[in-house]
Amino acid sequence: MQSLITLLALPASTLAGSVLWSGISDSSLTVDDIDKWSWSNQVGAWQWYIHGSGETSEYLGISSEFKNPAAADAQGLRITIDGTSFWNGQTMERSELIPQTKANLGSGHLYYHFSLSTKETNSPNPSFEHQIAFFESHFTELKYGASGASDNTLSWNADGKSLWSVQLEAGKWYNFAYDIDFDSEKVGLWASNGSEPLTQVVAPVSASTSSNSADWHIGQLRLPGSESDDAAEDWFWSGVYVEEGPITTEIGSSSSSDSSSSTSSSSAATSAIASAPSAPSALQSAAPTQSTTATVTSADPTTAATQSRASTAVSSSVAPPPSTAAPTKSTEVATPTSSSAAAFVSPTSAAEFLTDIRALLKVLLSRSGSGSVHARDFARRG
Repeated sequence: MQSLITLLALPASTLAGSVLWSGISDSSLTVDDIDKWSWSNQVGAWQWYIHGSGETSEYLGISSEFKNPAAADAQGLRITIDGTSFWNGQTMERSELIPQTKANLGSGHLYYHFSLSTKETNSPNPSFEHQIAFFESHFTELKYGASGASDNTLSWNADGKSLWSVQLEAGKWYNFAYDIDFDSEKVGLWASNGSEPLTQVVAPVSASTSSNSADWHIGQLRLPGSESDDAAEDWFWSGVYVEEGPITTEIGSSSSSDSSSSTSSSSAATSAIASAPSAPSALQSAAPTQSTTATVTSADPTTAATQSRASTAVSSSVAPPPSTAAPTKSTEVATPTSSSAAAFVSPTSAAEFLTDIRALLKVLLSRSGSGSVHARDFARRG
C-alpha cells in the first residue's frame, strides 16, 4: 500500500523506465541487515559473500553521509578494501555486493544506474589497478589506477577498451548508467556529475554482452601490484538500480525524503524533484586507448549454493604504448553548466487526472509479477 501511495503522488509523466531491481537504501537499512544474507538465507536486495575475513562492518558502512546529496535515496553505501580483503584464497583484494533478485537482468535494453565517489581520507591507491562495477565477463566496467604505475584516471571500458575517462577528484560524485542492449549486443555510457542529469557520453558500441542476473559486482577488485598496501580504501555508492528503458536521466534532489514515511514523504519528494539544484559538470572524454587490462573469470555466483568456489584466474597483459610517451589527451564533453530537474505538470482537469491514474495502475499491474518498484519508490519491501 505504501508503494501505491508513493506512486500516486507522482504524475504519470514523471515515470521513465520500469525498475527491475533496486539496491537503493531506505532509512532503516543497516549493515546487520546485509550481513543476514547467506546462500541458505537469501534475504534483502544484496548478495554478500565476496569479502575478506574480517567483520562485515569492516568492509561495509551505511549512512546518509555516504550518499550523493542530490540523490533521493535515504542512505548511501561505503564499500572498503584493505589488506585483509582476500576472498576464497585469491591474491586480489575484493569487497563486492551483487544484486539479490529473481528478475531477469540479462535481456532486453536495460540501464544499470549508480553514483560513485571517494574522499581524501582512505583515498584509493592509483598505483594499483582497480576493477569497479563490473560483470563476470567484464564486457563493461570502470577501471581506476594502473599496476606498477601511478595513474589517477577513472575510465569506462567496453570489451577491454577504454572509451571514456576522467581524472578522479575526491569529494566529487560521478553518476553513471550503463546502457546495455543485451539482444543487439551493444553497450554505451551515460554520465554526469553531482545533481546534473545524465547525458550520453559514449554511444552504444558492439560488446559481448551477457549476464545471468547475478553477476553485476557493485564494489571494487584491486589487482596485486609490485608492492603491497594494507591501507584501507573507501569507495562510496548511491542510487544503485537497474531499469528497463526509457532511461531516467534525473539524479534526484538535494533534499531527500525519508523512505519510511508515507503520504507526507511522497509529497516532499515530489516537491524536491521539481526544485532540484544544479551543479557544474566537469566530465571528460578520451579517445579509446590501449591500456593494462585484466580478465577475471570465476564460478557462476548462482552455483555457489553448493558452497564450493573455484579460485579466480587472473591474466594481465600490457598493450604497447603509442609511439609517443605522452599520455592520451582527453577532451571535455559538452555538458550543461547549469540546469534544474524538469518541473512536472500536474493534472489540471478530471480527465487528465484519470488518465494519469490509469497509466499508473497499468505500471503497477505490469510490475506485480516481479515485485519490482520504480526508482523513486523508496518504500522498503518486507
